[in-house]
Amino acid sequence: MEHCIIGVIILSELTQEMNLDPLSMGFSRQEYWSGALPDPGIEPESPVSPALQVDYSRPSAKHRKIATSFRDTSLKDILVLACSLLKEILAKPLNLQDQDQQNLVMQVLKLVLNCLNFDFIGSSADESADDLCTVQIPTTWRAIFLEPETLDLFFNLYHSLPPLLSQLALSCLVQFASTRRSLFSSPERAKYLGNLIKGVKRILENPQGLSDPGNYHEFCRFLARLKTNYQLGELVMVKEYPEVIRLIANFTITSLQHWEFAPNSVHYLLTLWQRMVASVPFVKSTEPHLLDTYAPEITKAFITSRLESVAVVVRDNLDDPLDDTTTVFQQLEQLCTVSRCEYEKTCTLLVQLFDQNAQNYQKLLHSASRVTVDMAIQEGRLAWLVYLVGTVVGGRLTYTSTDEHDAMDGELSCRVFQLISLMDTGLPQCSNEKIELAILWFLDQFRKTYVGDQLQRTSKVVRLRSDVSRVPEKAWKVVKVYARMSEVLGITDDNHVLETFMTKIVTNLKYWGRCEPVISRTLQFLNDLSVGYILLKKLVKIDAVKFMLKNHTSEHFPFLGISGSYSLSDFRCRTAFYTALTRLLMVDLGEDEDEFENFMLPLTVSFETVLQIFNNNFKQEDVKRMLIGLARDLRGIAFALNTKTSYTMLFDWMYPTYLPILQRAIEQWYGEPACTTPILKLMAELMQNRSQRLNFDVSSPNGILLFREASKMICTYGTQILSLGSLSKDQIYPMKLKGISICYSALKSALCGNYVSFGVFKLYGDNHFDNVLQAFVKMLLSVSHSDLLQYRKLSQSYYPLLECLTQDHMSFITSLDPPVLLYVLTSISEGLTALDTVVSSSCCTSLDYIVTYLFKHIAKEGKKSLRCREATQAGQRLLHFMQQNPEVLQQMMSVLMNTIVFEDCRNQWSVSRPLLGLILLNEKYFGELRAGLINSQPLPKQEVLAQCFRNLMEGVEQNLSVKNRDRFTQNLSVFRRDMAEALRSDGSTEPLDMMS
Repeated sequence: MEHCIIGVIILSELTQEMNLDPLSMGFSRQEYWSGALPDPGIEPESPVSPALQVDYSRPSAKHRKIATSFRDTSLKDILVLACSLLKEILAKPLNLQDQDQQNLVMQVLKLVLNCLNFDFIGSSADESADDLCTVQIPTTWRAIFLEPETLDLFFNLYHSLPPLLSQLALSCLVQFASTRRSLFSSPERAKYLGNLIKGVKRILENPQGLSDPGNYHEFCRFLARLKTNYQLGELVMVKEYPEVIRLIANFTITSLQHWEFAPNSVHYLLTLWQRMVASVPFVKSTEPHLLDTYAPEITKAFITSRLESVAVVVRDNLDDPLDDTTTVFQQLEQLCTVSRCEYEKTCTLLVQLFDQNAQNYQKLLHSASRVTVDMAIQEGRLAWLVYLVGTVVGGRLTYTSTDEHDAMDGELSCRVFQLISLMDTGLPQCSNEKIELAILWFLDQFRKTYVGDQLQRTSKVVRLRSDVSRVPEKAWKVVKVYARMSEVLGITDDNHVLETFMTKIVTNLKYWGRCEPVISRTLQFLNDLSVGYILLKKLVKIDAVKFMLKNHTSEHFPFLGISGSYSLSDFRCRTAFYTALTRLLMVDLGEDEDEFENFMLPLTVSFETVLQIFNNNFKQEDVKRMLIGLARDLRGIAFALNTKTSYTMLFDWMYPTYLPILQRAIEQWYGEPACTTPILKLMAELMQNRSQRLNFDVSSPNGILLFREASKMICTYGTQILSLGSLSKDQIYPMKLKGISICYSALKSALCGNYVSFGVFKLYGDNHFDNVLQAFVKMLLSVSHSDLLQYRKLSQSYYPLLECLTQDHMSFITSLDPPVLLYVLTSISEGLTALDTVVSSSCCTSLDYIVTYLFKHIAKEGKKSLRCREATQAGQRLLHFMQQNPEVLQQMMSVLMNTIVFEDCRNQWSVSRPLLGLILLNEKYFGELRAGLINSQPLPKQEVLAQCFRNLMEGVEQNLSVKNRDRFTQNLSVFRRDMAEALRSDGSTEPLDMMS
């Protein structure tokens, strides 16, 4: 038995290794193309068995070819062997006390699971999207899956084995349930589904094993996969469906009632019911689906269990599920669809529970001797009820609704709006964060359902309930929700709702300044409201909005203050606040400079205060905090100003008085990212020519003045940050690389913005442009190549900036010292293989500009004239460098050819553009690559490959005209397809690498 176990382990490890792709383990192409093992300090995203010796130097496509060959020749036999071993084990009496036998069963089940988890089509499925997974079983495996004994084997193993092993059997069944539909014909699929349903019924009729958390979780996944891969119309046709759906409903209700047990598994149960209910309108079968019977019970169980959990959480001091908002929101979004099935029952239950709990809460508020615990319990229940009301109202968008349903939404919404009024009148003495967050959830759901821009045309004013009959039929649905609200609250239409929204927002900003979750959620809600133009036109007429526009100071909104009681991270919400506020201002601003000055008055006062005390040591900390807040405020304002007129007003307000203050702040606090990051982000935002807002008048020097200020700031930051010296691994990004990435982003926006004529600087002896380019180089040389690709924000700012420089400023590139130029070209070479297509495409474009520049220089070399002497010298420098370092372009040609022939090339057009220039400049090396690939193949394939290469250059001329490039790009597409067919391995040929 020991030898058998060892053999199974070897097969299991081999299967797993074949299924492992270094890319899926979190390593970049550059890391494993270099042949080096990953940095010991960086853990892979997926755990890898230490027994596996994965060849990290093997490119992804090569690995895929090996895995495909393994799949076609060996994997099926391994699965058949594993199943036969399990049948033999099950045929004999199981001795669960025998450790060797347990170990054998475990290893064989792991082997089966590895076979079923195999990436059959090279899709590298994301395991985080577990509920969307389909197992692409090869067609040659049909016979195994069509045998009823196969499924029966694993269901029997589940019932026969202890929990640790039965969990693995269930994991295998999850994969069996996820088998692609196209593997079977319709009758075969129905039979296969019937066997799965029988197994589910058997498990639910004997639920003892589900008390184990592992078994429970896998069974929930199993149920979810059933609906993912089979339609409701197919499920209802199964003979056992009525009994099974009853058992699943009871199982779900029991699971929801035990809310503290395996909360992560509930996600799969709710997924099952959500998809079942969502499918009801599309079922054509006459067989009853019974969801109208069980879905309301599921909803009721969720509601009652959550309310009952509050008392346990409060009294036993347990972790409150409401604190995990991510899980709560996910479950509520799943529940919203289920809750709209037989909505009358759900609505009646919620009305009853809400009225009961609201009355109890009011009694406690007016009680002289109220108990803290009782109040906490009541507040927790109300929070859950508000969340649930918001959920069912939001469910209108996911399920077919009737006029009566809209009226029910109004009935429920009425109660929440009454609670809002009650809570706000008790501020600040009576306040509860959880209820406030729940209210904001409800308001957002109501906004999406009944106040969105798309509903404006159908929203009519209804003064009295009797008027409803006279409303046009088109407007009926939206009006029905306001019928009850009009009677109770006087809210007759969406205009009144918007007033309620804005009053609530202002109240929260006034009284919840010290509660970051409430403030940030409130500002997100305000931001969402301020996006639609129709809503903006209505919002600016509301008194609460007018108040905000004229009184955005810390006196009225404490979160705008700078006291030490606020964390610097809390200042981030100020950007969202001023973005929304400026959108509201822009509605009627036009060219009214006085109105803009009045709006900016609080910020003017703050800047003037900074000016007075900046040079003194008095309250330097306060000055820093004030500047951080101002930078975040101004960034929000700048983001919302998308017209030339409004942006010009802001620039005139800032320059020349206030921008130098930010410059001094960078000089003084360069080592404090909490201060420098907001200021640099503000400058990067100011440099963005969004909607052509920076296209100043021809007589205006503002574009050049803005660039000069940005240049000073980038140069100052670059000089100061490099003085920090070497930094630890955990400090290098926040202290240095993040700021550098923002500087690069700002510089890229300036270079590509088309609002500065950079030739003017040299013409008039202005060195700001040269200085900022030198700062770019100094900062770049302080960053390692690995860091350039490891930190996504840095790579996504550096490579597009380099693309701009190679496009319009090749004279700067050619003037770089040879070591610097080599560094830049090496970074391009490494970026060509990046997984991020933004990075790889930018590298291809940059390389194309460099190669094109070099090719044109060589073509013009014999046509020297005084008029182009300077350009000729620049081209000569670049040509001399390439002659001294021929391997640079050769390496990049190898990379691009390898990508085209062997890799999953996602940006083929971008790759084709520089490749033609490289071939024309290095025809000899291209011939060597071609010969190396052809000669490495068997003789029958060599002529086919040679013809592929001849077709690649057919009709391609010795120039880089647009027409010639397009012809090469078309040829390359055909070349890639033909090469893939020619190199398709039959298992006898070892995969190749053009880079070797």
